[in-house]
Amino acid sequence: MGRARLDHAAVGYRHPPPSALYAVTCLDAHQTSPADLATAIRGHWEVENSSHHIRDVTFAEDASTVHTGTAPRAMATLRNLAIGVLKTLGADNIAKTTQAIRDHPERALPLLGTTNNPDPHGT
Repeated sequence: MGRARLDHAAVGYRHPPPSALYAVTCLDAHQTSPADLATAIRGHWEVENSSHHIRDVTFAEDASTVHTGTAPRAMATLRNLAIGVLKTLGADNIAKTTQAIRDHPERALPLLGTTNNPDPHGT
């Protein structure tokens, strides 16, 4: 377990309360420095916050009324799948791409490698 001081001034706070961050790692003290560990933690939270921001702002996840059983996890999985597919295909702006698909839903199936062209022979 390690302890690190948060530099609130670096993230824009003027008068922060004293605080510390505790982290659990499998690394020994000689394997990393406190600065490198702090960089890794910030990197993790940057990705985590970015992902949450996309899910909340683009897909309104926090406003979801799905709360029972496994439905919330299933919906989160579908949101993450949509985000992952769009990022894999090179979408720079997930919100803009999602709006384009919403406005033209026929664009969604080719992204998943399928089409809505039924075989006239029934096979």
